[in-house]
Formats: sequence, C-alpha cells, structure tokens
Amino acid sequence: MKGYTYKLNSSRPMEREERSQTTYKREELSEMTTLQLRSICHKEKLVEGLSGSLDREALIRTVLKYRNAEQSLLIQSFKSGGHERVEAVLKRYLNTPLRDDGSLKVPAKLALYAGLQVDSRDRYRIEVPSTFTESNVLIVNDHQELCGIVYLIKDGAEPGVYFLGASKEIPFRKTANQNYSFLFLRKQDSEYIYKSYQQDKPLPPVNLHYCRMPIADLEIRDLEETEVVLAIDFGTSNTTAGAFLDRSYISAPSAQDQLNGITQLGRINYVSFPRATRQAEEWIEALPTVISVADCSNASRIRYHYGYEALNAMKKNGYTGHATVFHSIKRWVNNYKQTEELMDPQGNVATVQRSDILRAYLTHVVEMAEHQFKCRFKNLHISSPVKLKMQFSDMFADILPEYGLGTEHGLDEGMAVLYNTIADQIEKRSFMDGELYQALVIDCGGGTTDLSSCRFRIEDGHLSYKLTIHTAYENGDTNYGGNNITYRIMQFMKIVFADYYSTRRRMTDIDQLIDIPGTDLYRHVDEYGVSSVYEGFEAAYREAEKLIPTRFKAYENRTREEYLRVRSNFYFLWEIADNMKKEFFRKTGIVRNRFDSASGGLQENDLKITAVDRWCLSLTDHDVMKDVYDFPNVVFNIKEINQLIKADIYDIVRKFLEDYYQEGKLQDYDIIKLTGQSCTIDVFREALKEFVAGRSIEFRQKTEHAGQVPDLKLACLRGAIRYLHDRKAGVIETSMTNEAPMVPYSVVAFTHSRQEKLLIRMQERLSHVQGSVSRPLSAVEVELYLKGSDGEIKHTYVYTSDASSYEPIRYEEIKKAYGEKIPQDDTDAIINGEVKLFVFAESNAWGFHVLPIARREEQLYWGAKQFFAFEGDLSELDFFDGWK
Repeated sequence: MKGYTYKLNSSRPMEREERSQTTYKREELSEMTTLQLRSICHKEKLVEGLSGSLDREALIRTVLKYRNAEQSLLIQSFKSGGHERVEAVLKRYLNTPLRDDGSLKVPAKLALYAGLQVDSRDRYRIEVPSTFTESNVLIVNDHQELCGIVYLIKDGAEPGVYFLGASKEIPFRKTANQNYSFLFLRKQDSEYIYKSYQQDKPLPPVNLHYCRMPIADLEIRDLEETEVVLAIDFGTSNTTAGAFLDRSYISAPSAQDQLNGITQLGRINYVSFPRATRQAEEWIEALPTVISVADCSNASRIRYHYGYEALNAMKKNGYTGHATVFHSIKRWVNNYKQTEELMDPQGNVATVQRSDILRAYLTHVVEMAEHQFKCRFKNLHISSPVKLKMQFSDMFADILPEYGLGTEHGLDEGMAVLYNTIADQIEKRSFMDGELYQALVIDCGGGTTDLSSCRFRIEDGHLSYKLTIHTAYENGDTNYGGNNITYRIMQFMKIVFADYYSTRRRMTDIDQLIDIPGTDLYRHVDEYGVSSVYEGFEAAYREAEKLIPTRFKAYENRTREEYLRVRSNFYFLWEIADNMKKEFFRKTGIVRNRFDSASGGLQENDLKITAVDRWCLSLTDHDVMKDVYDFPNVVFNIKEINQLIKADIYDIVRKFLEDYYQEGKLQDYDIIKLTGQSCTIDVFREALKEFVAGRSIEFRQKTEHAGQVPDLKLACLRGAIRYLHDRKAGVIETSMTNEAPMVPYSVVAFTHSRQEKLLIRMQERLSHVQGSVSRPLSAVEVELYLKGSDGEIKHTYVYTSDASSYEPIRYEEIKKAYGEKIPQDDTDAIINGEVKLFVFAESNAWGFHVLPIARREEQLYWGAKQFFAFEGDLSELDFFDGWK
C-alpha cells in the first residue's frame, strides 16, 4: 500500500530525543482530573507521579516540580484607579536606568486605537536582550505621565523576539506632551507594576530598574466608522467574514497593516482568526462555530471562549471540564429565544437566552474584523439558507439591532455562491447578451446539504449590466453535511483502535466492514438502500463500543469517573477524526496519515503525521476502565476513507438528482455549481458523474488565496462581497425574484376514526400548500404529524385550541386577510359546533400556519394563528448529544 496510507504509532527514538519538553501552568493543571494528571506523568515519564498513593494536589506539585511553565503577570483587564496608582509608583520609585547595548529594537511607528486590542497579528516586532522576558511595558511621555500599558508576547518561532500586545479594556491617554517612550522592565519590576495596578493597598518601597526607548512616531487614534459592509457567512461548522476594502474605506488606513499584508486595498479581504498550536500561533480565515463558557460568575457580564479557543479549552481539560460548550448554534434559528443554563469551569451557573449566546458569537466575529481592518462597522450582510431567509433575517435584526443589515438587498447562500460564476462571466465577457441561463447549486456544508436552482439573464446596458435572477429552493437534507463524514471516520477509527488494543491486534480491513465491491456500490444503494451498505460496519461499531465506550449519555447513572472517561473518549476521537478528514481532503498530496506525539523526522512526502499532545483512551476490561497511553501502530489511507463514505455521498446526490435525471431535466441546466467545504471531496464529484456529465460541473478544488481554508468554503462569502461591491460601484443593476420552495415533507392529521388526512403533500411548492382538518369545538389539543420521504413520522406538532378566545368574523374579512388560501366553500361547509383547522404556508417562511375557524349558532369565529417550523432545530441529528 506504499503511497496510499496514513499511520498512527509512537515516534522514533531519535525524534523523542529531539522533542522539546512540554511545560504546564498551575492554572491549567488545577482544572484537570486526577486521571489526566496521571496521564501527564506517564507521558513525561515523571516516576514520582506514577505512584498510586499520590492524591490530586500531590500530582500537581510533581508536574510543576519538573515541568513548570513560567507564568507572567500581565495587565490585561481594567481595574479602577490602577492607572493612577502605576503613575504614582513611577514618579516615586523609577530610579535606576539600565544601559541599552543596542540589542533592544522597537518598531519605527506605532498606531494604537481606543477600544481595540493589540496582538501578534499587528506585527509590532520587538527584540530584547535576555534581561527582559514576557512583561508589562509602559508608555510614558517626557513628563513621566503614563499614556498606556502594553506587554510583550513571546514569538514561539524565533528566540529573543516578541510582539507588542495590549488589552482593549486598558485605555490609552493622549497628553499635551507627545514625546513618547517605552519603559522596559525586568520581570520582578514588571510584577511590582502589576500588583500596583491590581490592588489599592500600598506596597513596600522598591527600586525600579528600567530601560527607556524613545518611540519615533506614536499615534493614538479613535476608530473611524466605515460605510463598507462586512459580509459574514454564518455556518453550521465554521464561520467566515470579509469585506471589499476600497482605497477610501476610511480616511487613514493603517500603513503598518498594508506593509505587513494584513489589509490590501482595492480587493477582497478575509478576516483571520487565531489558532494556537504547539509550535506557533496561526491565523486562519475560518472560525469554528463553537462557543464555550469561560466565566459566568457575574450573570450580567458572562465571558465566553470562541472557535479555536473554545476547542482548546475543551482539549486542555481532557474534554471532562464543567464548562458548557455549544456546537452548531446556527441550528437555533427557529427557537433562538429559548433559555439555556450555563456553567463555567469553576462550577458557577447562570441562565441566558440563546439569542444572547448568538449575539456574543457574532459580535466577536465583528470585533475581530474591526481589529484587523482598523475601522468600526455599522453595516453587516449575513448570508442565510434560501428556504430560511426570512427567519434568519428576523433573528439577526432582533439580536443585532445596532447594525444595518440591508435585508432588502441581501443574498441567500445559494445565490451568493452563484454570483461568483456570474461575476466571472461578466469580467471575462463569456456570456451571451440577453441569453437565459439555468443553474443548479449543491451546497454541502458542515451540517446540512441544500439544492437550489436559478434562472438568470445578463444584459449589457448603456450604464450598467442588467441582471435578472429568479431563484428557487428545490430540495435539502438538514441531517447530512461534513459532520456526517467526520462521524463515519470516527466510527472507523474506533473499530480500528478496538481491534488494535484487543488481544488479537490484527489489522482491520475496510473490505470486511463494507463487503460490497466499489464497482457495485452505487447499484447496491439503488436497489437496497444506503443503510444496507453499513449493516456490517454498524455491527462492528456496536462491538467496538464494548471496549472503547463513547456513548457518555448512557453513563449518567454511573460513577463520575466512568462518565468523564467515556465523554473524554468521544471528544478525543471526534477531534482526531475531524483533523484527519481535513488533512485528507484539503491537500491532494496527502494520501496517508498516522498519529504521533511529534510531527518531524519522516522523509515520506505523502505521509502526514498528526501530532497529538496527550494520547489517552479509556478501555473497558471486565467492567473496569483502564487507560492506554501508547500510540496505536496503525496507518489510515485515503482509499479506505473514500470507500467508507462513498455510499453516503452517493445516496445524498441520488436523493437530489434522481428525479431530474429520470425526467431528463438535468440537460436543461447550463451550470451545476458545487459549494461547501464537503464538496472538495473527489467522491462527491464521482457520484455526480453518475447523473451529470463532468464538464457541466463547476468544481474548484485548488485554493485561490494563500490561506488554509478550502476555496469552496469561501465561495459563499466571496460571492456576497462581490455582489455588494458591484452594486455599490454601479456595475450591475439587479432584479431578483424567489420562487416558493419545494417542501420535502408531508404533514398529516388523523380523523376521530384514525383515518389519515393529508394536509401538505410532499414535493409541493410552498405557495400551493393548503389543507384542513376538522374537530369538535370542544377539542383542546390537535396533533399534526410531519413525515419524511421514507414515510416515517419525524415530528409531532400540537396546536392548542381555546374556543373561549375565538372572535366573530365574516368571510369577507377572512378573504381579505388570506385570499384563496381559505376558500369560501370550505368555510360554508363548517357546521355548528365544528372547528376546522386550516393549514397553509407562505413562500418566504419555511413552515406552515394553522388557523382555526369555527361556527357557533350560525356565526363564524376564528382563533389565533400559529406558525410551525418544518425543522425545529434545523437538524434533528445532533452528533454531540452523547448517544454516538
């Protein structure tokens, strides 16, 4: 299998010797369980800690004794009176200057913004001698007035090099004298300054040593508001953001950021987010849609971790911490005002609405954009699925009232993706003037897959391009996306590891788990369904659960230690499965992968070694759970993974395109556009070729920019930004209409004799939805049932009727309000003592309304109309519910 595999095993002896030692802080150790602390002692070969007699505190002391990370006391949060106390200390105790031998180097120009943090992204590079380390740095003028407090951030890649950092909570002060200087302090003097800032009780006198370095050019600015629209693609798994920055987006763009390539005028700029690794801090153009609670001790000022920071906090605690973590918060759109209980790592509890959590996450994205682009945004464009455009627009307007959202000119996700193609055609003039084009857009994201269609015409007008667009939502699956692929890989890993750690230690063969030849797989799915392909695989997974349990919900009635071990198993396997998926499908040259404690030293170009800080799985041995720390000597290869997910992906493509194919409609489409990061997988394209000629498919796998995010993931964001810019510049004039989407469900009710009555027919346009069911006026609850394409009941709705609140009405008023949705013949047929529940839909809302109309003593009455969403949480499948 040379050239086609990906391995997990322990590092070579030489690699172990070269590996630098990992260090730990007391703060992070105090959040770990006894199990995790023993795991560290095992990994670091701390013999004292391997004694079973040591308690948790003794284990912490042992780790700190040999692997203690030096902790810096940096001023990063505002303290009332702190600025004045530090200034008084400087005037009293700043006595001993240190000589600069020329090794201290600072930036030529510094621009600090009120209310904006400074971090390594700003690239204010400082070189200091060994006298100094990570410490607080003071900015003063010639009169020894304190103008600002910043600090040094160590550059992990280059020794002796630091970057300037500053908290957004600490204000900068402009003074009349503007001859500014840095004051660099020794570690002990920096800590004295820290204590002076934090506490108002007097400290003992001290002699502060300092090195003064003049600042050639320092500006303290206020953030300027911009008319530029910040576009956000709010995804189920990842969120991206960006804007087109023209040369006048603010009056004075940061020259420092332009020189460093952080901002580029006259083009699209993507927002980058920090991801900390063991080697250094990377900046990535996508933020995981994950949020965790950092501190909720003050219910009015809750602090959260976002994206990579939230994932790292979970990982640091071995996935056993108390902190509440939310994944896939995009699913909350239909019940975003629901209440959630939060818990922070210290066990503090608070209650908030989901809307507050969503606002915190989106506000963080906006703040990261403002930090990178050095401006204040007042206008946002947040893309949403075509079928839920109205619900998302209402939610965003409610939770972000201070921003202009421009919903009248907003694009849905499918249309934003397609506009990329339209803009390319306009730029290259590769369109027929006035010709009608038809396109299908398949968007397979992290949690859902959607199919939408579009008819568009481009006319080269006298002043601009006239663009006429008509869009429609055709089909979708709210339960299939990139997370499903991660879960399949996690299942396979668990089976392989269970095999490896069992006494047999034989290699698992994917052809035994899925025993259908690749050439027959599609036919087998057509004839017997996709579930039949995975019957043996699912049986092997259930067997692996006995050795490596991950269904932590089933352990809630067990001991705390057992529950935490199983929970840790799930999140650990999920993380490494997700990382391996990204490596396989992001880089075409990587066809093998293995896991190790280090990532260097191998010469095979096709082999990716995924470094894992602490390898620890809990295995069940005769009802007793034990730990394993040795890296499994296992190789995963791309052929196995493709075979693993092939049937799933073919099934979702078949579900969308089979009817079009059989009816001969596919040949009518000029463009079939793939988007979403899951569509980068070659298996996806192979499945499409069963229905569509390959040349018709727009499928770009290479990345158009220098970042690490797949190009298809940024397609929606790029299309939205280009559309907003082209409209603003007057390049295009658009006329857009939306056709009512197709409903992939049916809604039924039962009569008193248990006869089923169809209220909404599957594959019916939402604008045509109309039905009714009758009950006695005394009925209090009426149940309606949502059915999927398989005929199974997916959800039960309950309409609560209160006849006492009904109001008299005439049919003329009903017709004025609802037109043909409630025909007069149907209301005339209502008898005394009967209430008829009319079910109908509107083209811009993904769901249906129920309106009761009754007759009492020959008079018509109507009750309260109620809306029911087709998907309550947007997806019924929750991979993090503890049952996987």
